[in-house]
Amino acid sequence: MSQPSTWSQRFESALHPAIAQFNASIGFDIQLIEYDLIGSQAHARMLAHTGIIAAAEGEQLVDGLEQIRQEYRQGLFVPGVEAEDVHFAVERRLTEIVGDVGKKLHTARSRNDQVGTDTRLYLRDQIQQIRQRVRSFQSILLTLAEQHVETLIPGYTHLQRAQPLSLAHHLLAYFEMSQRDWERLGEIYQRVNISPLGSGALAGTTFPIDRHYTAELLNFGGVYANSLDGVSDRDFAIEFLCAASLIMVHLSRLAEEVILWASEEFGFVTLKDSCSTGSSIMPQKKNPDVPELVRGKTGRVFGHLQGLLVLMKGLPLAYNKDLQEDKEALFDAVVTVQGCLEAMTILLQEGLEFRVARLQAAVNEDFSNATDVADYLAGKGVPFREAYNLVGKVVKMSLAQGKLLKDLTLDEWKTLHPAFESDIYAAIEPAQVVSARNSYGGTGFAQVRHALQNAKAALS
Repeated sequence: MSQPSTWSQRFESALHPAIAQFNASIGFDIQLIEYDLIGSQAHARMLAHTGIIAAAEGEQLVDGLEQIRQEYRQGLFVPGVEAEDVHFAVERRLTEIVGDVGKKLHTARSRNDQVGTDTRLYLRDQIQQIRQRVRSFQSILLTLAEQHVETLIPGYTHLQRAQPLSLAHHLLAYFEMSQRDWERLGEIYQRVNISPLGSGALAGTTFPIDRHYTAELLNFGGVYANSLDGVSDRDFAIEFLCAASLIMVHLSRLAEEVILWASEEFGFVTLKDSCSTGSSIMPQKKNPDVPELVRGKTGRVFGHLQGLLVLMKGLPLAYNKDLQEDKEALFDAVVTVQGCLEAMTILLQEGLEFRVARLQAAVNEDFSNATDVADYLAGKGVPFREAYNLVGKVVKMSLAQGKLLKDLTLDEWKTLHPAFESDIYAAIEPAQVVSARNSYGGTGFAQVRHALQNAKAALS
């Protein structure tokens, strides 16, 4: 049997049941119910404030909406597909509670500006929650960095050993990425925090509404200046998904490094039991599930961004039913980003341990101090390019002899160039190599301690 129509008398029959199911969004937009109730209460107050409805009617509407909120929280209000969407579900239940007065709630309002308002209220809250999670993630990065200022780790370019680093410097690189994420979300919040309420279906309304009054009640920073733009704009959602995608990029890069570091080939970290799993047939295995899942989930957030861009690129003004498809993308991206931030925070806080002795051994067993030999000669007055070419020969000779640079005798050094003295050994010792890179923003220990102070200031 077809469901009764929620539309005007223009329609002679109800939707086909399969089409009603296909058309309905109640299965996912029920997540907006608290925001729909907040927005509707503000709209009711505005209607009474402007005299469009009586003050007593406004109070009835606000009280009835509050009753729906309590029913929903207690599990007593569970609308089905027959309601089509959360907005109709609320209005229908309100009319059951307060009678015909409930039918006045939709005066001077369309579902188009209503859903836009609800979505912005929702996303505004979620941005604040995600920013708090970013701060928690940064706090753990900072704590780890403070513990490992003088712990050395090989630095890589092209995944080849390049130069040794302070482990704190490496971790603070992710702090800086996350700081941009936190700031970016704050900037986007300002554009999310604009009210479309009162734009109507697309052209505004003939009623003497006060859009600034509802915006103030809902703590919006302003109102859309153009009603067409107000109901059809999804730039704010795309911007959020861009920011979410960048958060996932940064988490995924760190996740990939943890995966490498946890391998036998690197052995830089040990995974703890609380954040790893085993194999169903290989008892020796300890798998990095958390970073692997973060790396994998990154793709779904990228997909939501791409999906919404494609959704929007061909839509004429103003509202189109296509825009119903923005909700699930937003909802899933929010949940995914929050979950990944939480998981990576826990992983860093209690799920892994850096193997300091292994890291120290690693920076002593390569040629990542070769640049420092060239710098040493340049400091003695040898042109850098000449020094660079000479050191290339030194490395080639050392490899042929199965030696590292630290293993060469002083006579061998002097044979290569008379400028070499016994202080070459101190110059190429890994801790000195790191310490000497004291340019602003570098990995030198003094610079890292300065960066730690800046990071603390950013968090405070």
